[in-house]
Amino acid sequence: MSSEIEIGRAKKARRVYSFDDIGITPTRRTRDPELVSTAWSLDAFNFEIPVLGAPMDSVMSPATAIALGQQGGLGVLNLEGLWTRHEDPTPLLKELAALGNGPAAVARMREIYAEPIKPELIRDRVAEIREAGVTVAGSLSPHLTAQYHEAVVNAGVDLFVIRGNTVSAEHVAQSGREPLNLKEFIYELDVPVIVGGAATYTSALHLMRTGAAAVLVGFGGGASSVTRATLGIRAPMATAIADVAGARTDYLDESGGRYVHVIADGGLGTSGDIVKAIACGADAVMLGSLLARATEAPGEGWHWGQEAHHASLPRGKRLEVKPVGSLAEILHGPANVADGTSNLMGALRVAMATTGYSELKEFQRVDLIQANR
Repeated sequence: MSSEIEIGRAKKARRVYSFDDIGITPTRRTRDPELVSTAWSLDAFNFEIPVLGAPMDSVMSPATAIALGQQGGLGVLNLEGLWTRHEDPTPLLKELAALGNGPAAVARMREIYAEPIKPELIRDRVAEIREAGVTVAGSLSPHLTAQYHEAVVNAGVDLFVIRGNTVSAEHVAQSGREPLNLKEFIYELDVPVIVGGAATYTSALHLMRTGAAAVLVGFGGGASSVTRATLGIRAPMATAIADVAGARTDYLDESGGRYVHVIADGGLGTSGDIVKAIACGADAVMLGSLLARATEAPGEGWHWGQEAHHASLPRGKRLEVKPVGSLAEILHGPANVADGTSNLMGALRVAMATTGYSELKEFQRVDLIQANR
């Protein structure tokens, strides 16, 4: 059956699915949640839970990156954010929290993010995380990667993340501006690289061929993004993950056995969304707004991405979020709310146990149903 529908005489559209459009269904034996493992590995690094903290200033500080690592996940620090522009951004974060939302907040954000990135602060922040004994990951956007990657690698990151709304292996730039050649760049680095976002089979396959260790799936689909409203671009996550997982399978055959991890990045607002992301083929998830609800989150009740302070075309907003507990409670419980924003890993374990699966890779084979159609 064709997945295309006619929207008019001159145009057809592909039928796609968001997390709300699908559900998982139990079809085999059940098991105790205590018998379920949420462990996964990326290159030589092992993690107890499939959670990465999004490199957003409202979510990850050196302290929360350390805390997430101690809880079994991976914190990714934004290496072009406030923590590498200001010696102590804490007063600025408190100021932004007091400003609320609106034009004044956007104007002030543009001012404080105009401070230049300081390579010595990249070094110091990475060293702070490394001294805590957890895996160290830092992120740059594609247009700043060439300029600062040496400072990042020399600082001693274990994993390097190149993250943007969308990242392609082929980018056309204006005359005089040399685009980042991902394949050459990744080949020359001594650390595994996570790159994205990608939202289609073809774009993901191209990124896998550059040598990336993992591909982020998503296109401006986070809670703080308004890309859909400003650019009209949308990539429903259930279909996007399944497409990229298909590229992973084909690349595994093409490359003679090289496995590239798929990490869902966006549209993950509840524990149920995390469950569905892995059911669609993700190996792990990158969380923003869910972790911004932690009492120790640096955003102090507010959540935003880099698009919120873009100089000419903001494609994000500052979102007020209600704290629901500590980072440990959000990840491992006990939950004090019943809305899917706390004890995320407990929910994942129960879902896996209810459907009879004991490991994440097995759970990717769970049956899905179409809903809300």
